[in-house]
Amino acid sequence: MAKKKVYCECLNTVKPVRDTLEVINGKWKLPIIISVGVGNNRFTDIQESIPGLTPKVLAKELKDLEQHKLIKRVIVEDYPVKISYHLEPYADTLTPIIYAMKDWGLNHREKIFKKQ
Repeated sequence: MAKKKVYCECLNTVKPVRDTLEVINGKWKLPIIISVGVGNNRFTDIQESIPGLTPKVLAKELKDLEQHKLIKRVIVEDYPVKISYHLEPYADTLTPIIYAMKDWGLNHREKIFKKQ
């Protein structure tokens, strides 16, 4: 019986972590969220702020992030039409995760690369 309980507890952690990774996993999603969060709201500004990001990939990732309600696409009907991207309030829930990942990455880099 104890084995089944440990198995269930493991699954109760693994499933939500897998769901989280499904949304933010990949090379570009977090950099895009961070870029938009610091004020890069136009497509070209986002692309230029992230080296190596192609327009095709950026368009796909923005669409994914919009479907997950993390980014909002705003169209201003003017001449010419202007499109901008903004973080949804729900994206703020990622802030502690991003900072925790940043801290862990800095600590890990120091641990791995420190001179022995």
